[in-house]
Amino acid sequence: MQRIYRTIIIDDEPPARERLLMLLKSFPDTFKVIAIAEDAVAAQEKIEVLNPDLIFLDIEMPEVSGFELLKRLKTIPIVIFCTAYDQYSLKAFETNSIDYLLKPVSLERLQQSVNKLKLFSEHTTSQNVLALLKELSFNKEVKQMTSITVKNGDKLIIIKLEDISYFKADERYVALYTTGEKYLIEQPLSQLELKLPDSFLRVHKAVIVNTEFVKNVQKYYNSRFIITLKDKKLTPITTGRSYNEAVKSWMGV
Repeated sequence: MQRIYRTIIIDDEPPARERLLMLLKSFPDTFKVIAIAEDAVAAQEKIEVLNPDLIFLDIEMPEVSGFELLKRLKTIPIVIFCTAYDQYSLKAFETNSIDYLLKPVSLERLQQSVNKLKLFSEHTTSQNVLALLKELSFNKEVKQMTSITVKNGDKLIIIKLEDISYFKADERYVALYTTGEKYLIEQPLSQLELKLPDSFLRVHKAVIVNTEFVKNVQKYYNSRFIITLKDKKLTPITTGRSYNEAVKSWMGV
């Protein structure tokens, strides 16, 4: 008889949680989602109370990362990592006890995880995961976000970072702009700034630009600059005074 894994989804991004929940419905004979957690603190409480068989775990979360959460657990369930980054040491995850999924997770890739679970040896879980954490503590590779998932009505849209011209704080949300579209996301700029690759530069307390989209830069009064983007509207971005040195450093002046 095939085992059904009592499962908890742990991710701080609502679109990512919804997408994974939707995909797991394709495998009702493998996964039974018993809880969803939006951060590591809530996740720890749910894991200790519900004692799941398996967790889908986001690596990069605010305040407490997925790795830190695992270190806090007395008993570690089967772990399938989910992340938007592609430069972790993937070979560290080549074990039958865990898997490593890059966002956006596809149905085909999730099927591979299901197949891998059939080879799983429950007695080696905690040992292998802890060994993984030890190895990753020495891994100094730079993490690179490659895409972002946004919700548009009933749809989840995957947007590559290379297609994004800039982010701008918009009241309680952050607006993401491509060359012709605008989407709202819930991540604050402070979190995005930590995750985005070096091609993205914060030029104002409310704006992060993709420097690959910069058409030109002009000096402006009060030690500021006006950055013109190569989008359809040739959007002008006025930099903040406190970001003057960061902009000058990027320009090499």
